[in-house]
Amino acid sequence: MALLSVAEALERVLTQAAPLAAEEAPLGEACGRVLAADLKALRTQPPADVSAMDGYAVRSPDVANVPTQLKVIGEVSAGRPFAGAVGPGEAARIFTGGVMPAGADTIVIQEHAKRDGDRIEVEKPATRGRHIRAQGLDFKAGETLLSAGRRLTARDIALAAAMNHPRVRVHRRPRVAVFATGDELVPPGTQPAPGQIVSSNTFALTALARAEGAQVEDLGIVGDRLDATVAAVRRARDLGVDILLTSGGASVGDYDLVQKAFTAEGMTLSFWKLALRPGRPLMYGRLGAIHVLGVPGNPVSAFVCALLFLVPLIRRLAGRSDLAPRTQTALLGCDLAENDERVDYLRATLKHSPDGDVVTAFPIQDSSMMAPLANADCLLVREPFAPAAKAGSRCAIIRLER
Repeated sequence: MALLSVAEALERVLTQAAPLAAEEAPLGEACGRVLAADLKALRTQPPADVSAMDGYAVRSPDVANVPTQLKVIGEVSAGRPFAGAVGPGEAARIFTGGVMPAGADTIVIQEHAKRDGDRIEVEKPATRGRHIRAQGLDFKAGETLLSAGRRLTARDIALAAAMNHPRVRVHRRPRVAVFATGDELVPPGTQPAPGQIVSSNTFALTALARAEGAQVEDLGIVGDRLDATVAAVRRARDLGVDILLTSGGASVGDYDLVQKAFTAEGMTLSFWKLALRPGRPLMYGRLGAIHVLGVPGNPVSAFVCALLFLVPLIRRLAGRSDLAPRTQTALLGCDLAENDERVDYLRATLKHSPDGDVVTAFPIQDSSMMAPLANADCLLVREPFAPAAKAGSRCAIIRLER
C-alpha cells in the first residue's frame, strides 16, 4: 500500500481542527495571540490639536512678516492646557504634546524666537498649521484599526493601548500535554546506566510548542508498559488538553505501545506511516476532542515531524492563518542523488553569496544525530522521486530559527 504523502496527511490534520473559543485577555498578555473580534478605537488620537514641537503658539497673521514682537501671555505643557485664548500680537509658550490654545493656529519653534521677559521676537515666518498635529491625525473614535484574525505584534499592542483597550478578545491558547516513552530514557542530569540514554525529545517539543504560544504540560517519561502508557493518556485527558503529543513507541516493535494504548482508550486513527524522511512512523488520530500526535523517538525525526505537523496544528487552533512553515528557494552547494518515494528533509547549512543563498546538506543525515540538527540553518526539501541535482541548481528550503 502506498504511503500517505505529507501534504495529504497535513490536510487531514488541519481539516479536523478549528480555532479555539475566544476569551478576554489582559493587553499585556496578548502579544502573539490572535484577535477573535475586530477592535475599534474607543477614543480619538490625538484628542485635540496639539503641538508637535517646543516653541510658541501664535496666530499665523502675526508671524507672516518678520521680524516681529509678540507678548507671552501664558504657558502650555503636555497635560496642562491653557485656559485663556491667544489674541492679536500675543503668544503662549508651548511644549511638545501641549493642546493648542484657543485663537492660535501655528507654532513658532523656539529656535526661531528670542525671548526677553514676557516678550519674544520672531525671526522666521510660520504658516498656518505649521508644527501642529491635528485632532484625529492618527485615528478617530469608532474606527476599526485591528481586525479579527490578526496575530498581535508589539506594535499592535501599542496601538490597542492607545485606542484605550485594557483587554482584548483573543483565541484561547492551545493546551498541549507531552510525554516520552521508553525504558531506556533517563532525564538530563542523570548518570545513564548501560543501555540507557538521556531523554531530549520532550524538551525540544515543549520548547517548540511554547514558542508557538501553546501552554504545555510535561507528563515526563513513561516506561514500556501498556498500563503505564494508558495511565499517561488518561492523565492528559483529565487535564482537558487540546493536543496530546507523544515521542517514541509509535512503531511496530514489541515495546511500541503508544498506538495500542490509544486504541484501548477509544482513539480514532487517521493515519500512521507517511512518505516522509525522517519521520515515517508518524501517528495522528482523535481521542474525543483531543488531537493525538505521535512522533518517532529518533530526535531528528521527532523535531521534523513536530515542525511539519505540530506547529501548523497549534497555529490553526490559535486562530492563525499562516500555518505551515514557509518554503523558500536557494542554490545547491553540492550535488544530490535522485530521491526515492519519500519527501526528504535534509539538515543543511546556508551561506550567502553574490548570486544568492547557497545551501549545503550535511554529509551524514542519520536521524539520531542532534549536533547537525542544532547547527543546521535550514531543512533542504527533496520531493519524492526528485531527479539527481547538480550544485548551482535551485532547490527548496525551510529556514530554521537561529
